[in-house]
Amino acid sequence: MDGIKYPVVTDKSLKLVSKKQYTFNVESGSTRTEIKSWVELFFGVKVIAMNSHRLPGKRRRMGHTMHYRRMIITLQPGYSIPSLRNLRI
Repeated sequence: MDGIKYPVVTDKSLKLVSKKQYTFNVESGSTRTEIKSWVELFFGVKVIAMNSHRLPGKRRRMGHTMHYRRMIITLQPGYSIPSLRNLRI
């Protein structure tokens, strides 16, 4: 799981869980097919759609932080990620 950094837990991402959509921050150099195969292998689910957008790094006094991508992954009906399903608002 080199490409997936961590799941995103915000109000919007928790509302998307009811629609079988899960949000993760991933490394910016990872491709969509890599992320899809990692999610399917690690969580044992089937992915039907993936949306992504790139978040800019924050400017610092001495340089800037790393850039990363945010992926919204939609699962097939009947599949869910158990550890994230239990999170509710």
